[in-house]
Amino acid sequence: MFRQILIDNSLSDWLAATLVFLLIFTVLPLVRSYLRARRSRYANRDLPPPVALLAYLMDRTSRIVLWIVAIYGAERILILPHRLDRAFEIAIGVGCWLQLGIWAGAAARFGLTRQQERSGDPAVGGSINIVLFALRLIIWIVVALLALENLGINVGPLIAGLGVGGIAIALAVQTILGDLFASLSIALDKPFVIGDSLRVDTFEGVVEQIGIKSTRLRSVTGEQIIISNADLLKSRVRNLGRASEWRALFTISLAYDTPAARIEQVPALVSAAVASYEGTRFLYCLLKQLGESALGFEVCFFVENASGRDLGRALDQVNREILRSFAQAGIGFATPARTVWLRDGRGPQGDASGVKLAGER
Repeated sequence: MFRQILIDNSLSDWLAATLVFLLIFTVLPLVRSYLRARRSRYANRDLPPPVALLAYLMDRTSRIVLWIVAIYGAERILILPHRLDRAFEIAIGVGCWLQLGIWAGAAARFGLTRQQERSGDPAVGGSINIVLFALRLIIWIVVALLALENLGINVGPLIAGLGVGGIAIALAVQTILGDLFASLSIALDKPFVIGDSLRVDTFEGVVEQIGIKSTRLRSVTGEQIIISNADLLKSRVRNLGRASEWRALFTISLAYDTPAARIEQVPALVSAAVASYEGTRFLYCLLKQLGESALGFEVCFFVENASGRDLGRALDQVNREILRSFAQAGIGFATPARTVWLRDGRGPQGDASGVKLAGER
C-alpha cells in the first residue's frame, strides 16, 4: 500500500513529508511561545544581551515564515515537478528574505531601545524613531536587491535604472528629502529633544514631537506650531530648556529728593529682596542713569533653571519684597514728571518774578 505511487512519490514519502511538516509547524511555535514566556517572566530582570535579542527576534517571527520552513522541510523529501519545485523555491526564498528583513529591523530597534535605556533620557524617543526609519529604509532596499539576486535576476541594470530614476525623483521631491535629512541631522546632533522649550524667530513653545518631515511645538498660548525640519535648522533656534539659569534685568526709578544715606541702602535692600526667592543669584544693583526726573538703578539677577523655579514668580516675589523694604526704609519711587519755570515777562531780563509749575507730564 505504501509503495503506491502518487505524483512521482510513494505514499510513504507523502506520509513522511506530512509528518515533517506537522512536526516543524508544531515545534517552532512551541519554541517561540517558550521564549516569549521566559522573556515575560524575566521582564524586570537584566538578561544577557544575546538572550534578550534572541527572545526579541523570536517574538518578531512571522507565522507565514513558520509555514514556509515547514513546507521547505516537507518538500525536501518529495520529488515534485520542476515548475512546482521552482515555485516552492521562489516562495521559500522570498519568505526567508522577508523574515531576514523583519529580523534586521527588529534588531535595529532592539539596539536603539537599549541605547535609550542606558542614556536614561526618555526624551530621545523621537530621535530614535527618525534613525530607525532611515535604517529600515536601507535594510529593506538591501534585502530586496539581495532577494532578486538570489532569484537569478540581474540587479545591475536595475540599480543603474534606479540611480537615474533616483536623480529625477530627488529633484522632484527635494523639499521632502531636505526635511528628511534635516530630521536625521536633528536626531544625530540633538540640538533639542522632546520637552525642550524653544524660541524660533517670533515663535516660542515646547517640543511635542520630532517627526520625519516636521517638528511640532506647543505654543505658550496653547496652539500647536508646526515647522518643517529644514526651515527649523535654517533658523536661529534658542533652546530655553537647556539654560542653566534665567536672567532678570529691570530698572528702579527713585526720586531726586531721596537722601544720599538712603540711596546707599538701595543695593543691600535689593540684594536681600532677591535672596528671598530660593535659587537666585544676585549680580548687581547700580545707579546707572541720572534721568530727567528720576535716579535710575539697574538690577540684574539670575534664577536657577530647576524644578520648582520660575522666572515670573521670582520677579513677582522680588518686586513685592522691594516695595515692602523700600517703604520701611522711607525710600520713595519717582513718577515721570518735569519741573518748568516760567518768567512773567516784566523787565528787560524777565527775571523779576517767576511761577514754578511742577508735575508737568
